[in-house]
Order: sequence, then structure tokens, then C-alpha cells
Amino acid sequence: MAKKNKFLTEFRVNRKNTNSVKWDNLKEQYGDDQLLPLWVADMDFKSPKAVTDALVARVQHGVFGYSTIPDSYYDAFFEWQQTRYGIEMHKEWMRFGTGVVNSLYQLVDLMTEPGDNVLVQTPVYYPFYSAIEDNQRRVIRTPLKHENNQYEMDFEALERDIKENHVKLLIQCSPHNPVGRVWTESELTQLLELCRENHVMVISDEIHQDLIVGNKPFISALSIDDGRYRDNMVVVNAPSKTFNLAALQNSHIIIPNSQLRAKYDKLVKHLNKPEGSLMGRVAGEAAYRSGAIWLDEILSIVRTNYLEVSHQLVSKFPEIKISELEGTYLMWIDLSAYVRADRMKEFMQKECGLAVDYGQWFSEETPGFIRMNLATDLGTVQIAVDQLLKGLKGAKLNHLN
Repeated sequence: MAKKNKFLTEFRVNRKNTNSVKWDNLKEQYGDDQLLPLWVADMDFKSPKAVTDALVARVQHGVFGYSTIPDSYYDAFFEWQQTRYGIEMHKEWMRFGTGVVNSLYQLVDLMTEPGDNVLVQTPVYYPFYSAIEDNQRRVIRTPLKHENNQYEMDFEALERDIKENHVKLLIQCSPHNPVGRVWTESELTQLLELCRENHVMVISDEIHQDLIVGNKPFISALSIDDGRYRDNMVVVNAPSKTFNLAALQNSHIIIPNSQLRAKYDKLVKHLNKPEGSLMGRVAGEAAYRSGAIWLDEILSIVRTNYLEVSHQLVSKFPEIKISELEGTYLMWIDLSAYVRADRMKEFMQKECGLAVDYGQWFSEETPGFIRMNLATDLGTVQIAVDQLLKGLKGAKLNHLN
């Protein structure tokens, strides 16, 4: 406990009035700047000290001209991937971007044609829909199976939807946002084989790969069956979620297929080579080299927060369903037994004073859910729980559910 308190003292920071989207954009997003923010997926913690030290040193150098990507960055990232996950990497596979969502837009354009069908497994991170629809492609939604607070892939439905809709591309979320699943090797193998058999390309969004809070290990799509499916996929990830670096705009596009890489390079020429930022690479390299202990502390805090929220909510309102959190720091909560879907927004904001992500943003099938960000201190989480419990008691007493 003393160790955790020391960590919080050093790294927990007040983000109000720092141009934080999460804390300072509440009026624009929710119409109320007095809500407690537990929505957008970044942390209320400073990045590792090695990151700030590296950034300060680079700032003190004083020159910010055009820069290249040093071999030391590749070395740090590749060692992190190999040591922690056994992922084989090669420099020629790597391309860089300003963020995973931006890369999804480019890759959907690269890997499909206007009018093509692109499949996602719902509920899923809502920018997936935008990346597809804004590129004039059609979204095919295959719901995950949801039983006993656990989500699984519905392979029968996937095969049917892929064949009936002549799907050209599948965007996979691994670990899955918002449901918190860390997919097993067996599940990923079955999915990738289904795609290979039906000539469906795959984008695997693995940005949450380091945020493993359960017992299942993260397995990259790149590693399945000794790389059998690499030529059929692109993997996107970044140090941003892991080390709280989103605004530094540095992400990875990993393309093992040489022909697809050539097509990608041709596509991005007119985008002025969107290769991320110098400071993002400085921060990312430092984080991969020296951020492991910091990350362990973050994961411990998230686990504690998850267990505390789960216990308090379910002990008071046993029909609340909470998905097991295996990966990410995002808690997926089903309040449909107590709150009507058509008044979820009013309930959360007016009755509870909370800003959360709403289930309907992720899928039409989950309007009774909320997503809660746990990457903050337990005190903030406790305030949120108290406000939610108070709102639920009022809803029950006034028969508003």
C-alpha cells in the first residue's frame, strides 16, 4: 500500500485547465462542465519519468528540424515486443502514423474499394464505423455472443455474414474495446483461418496489447501459427494507450506483405508521408526502454479499481452485469435492469453527475450499457461509484427504470 501511495503521489496529476479533452471538453461533449469525467480513454497519470526526462533533454537541444527514425527506436520497440510477447518484428515491415484511428482510415482506403463490405464484431470502438463509412464502404455488423457476462466470437454468424455479404476486410479489436476480452490463440486462429479461406483481409487493432489486467496472455495476430497469416493482415498499435502519450501522435502500421507495403507507400505519398512526430518517437523509445515498472503500477491500480467498482455495484444492485475485465482499462457495465435505455444519458448526467461513454455509441444492441474509464486513482473512482449508487437508488425508488 505504501508503494502504491508513493506512486500516486508522484504520478497522479490534476488535469483540469490543461486543455484536456477528457476534463476540459465536457461542456462541448456533454453540455455540462461539472460532470466527473470517466469517458475518453486516456489516463489521469503522468507518463513514466524516463519519458519526461527524454523529452526535456530533447527540448534542451533546442532544434526541431526535420528528423529521421533512429535505429534505436526500432531496437527498443522490437525488444519490447519480443521479450514480452514473443512477437517477431522486422524493420522493413514498419510504417509510422499520427494515430491508430488515422491509420484505420488510410488502411480501409488501401485494402478495399468504394462500396465494399467491411466487417466488425460488435459492440466495438465506434471510430471503426467512421473509418469505414467515411470511406464510402459499407459496415457489416456481426454481434459477439454474450453469455454469463462473457463475450465470445460467433463463428457461425461470422462465416454466414462473410459469405453472404462478400466481405473484403475485417477489422479486429484485440484486446477488445469495449468488452475487455483478451482473445485466445484458438479464437484468433479460427478467425484468421476463416478470413484466409474466404479471401478476407484483416486489420488487427492491437493498441491495448500492453494493458492486460486478467490472467490471459496477449497474443498478437502476427504470431499465430508461426506467422501463417501475416501476408493477409496489417497490425496497428502504438505506445500511446500504454504510456499515456496520445497527444504526441506516434503510432505503428505493421505490414508484413511486401506488395501491400508498396501499395501503402504509394497511397500515402499524397498525404505528405504521415510519419508521426519527433517528440512522439522520443517519448515512445524512452517508454519502451524504461517504462515496464511504471506500467506494472498502472495495471495494479486498474485491477484494484475494477474489483472495487464490481463489488460495490453488484452487492447493492445484483442485477447489474459487469463484463470480466481481461484487457484495457475500460469497464463495460450493463445497467439495463435498472435504467431504461431511452433515458440512460439523462440518468448518468442528471442523476449521477458522470460523463461516460454510452453503450449505444458502440452498438445498437447495447443501449443499456456504459463504458467507464478506470485509469485514475481509487478516490476518483469511489466518488463515481457513490454518485452512481445514489442515482440507482433514486431510480429504483421513483420507478424510473
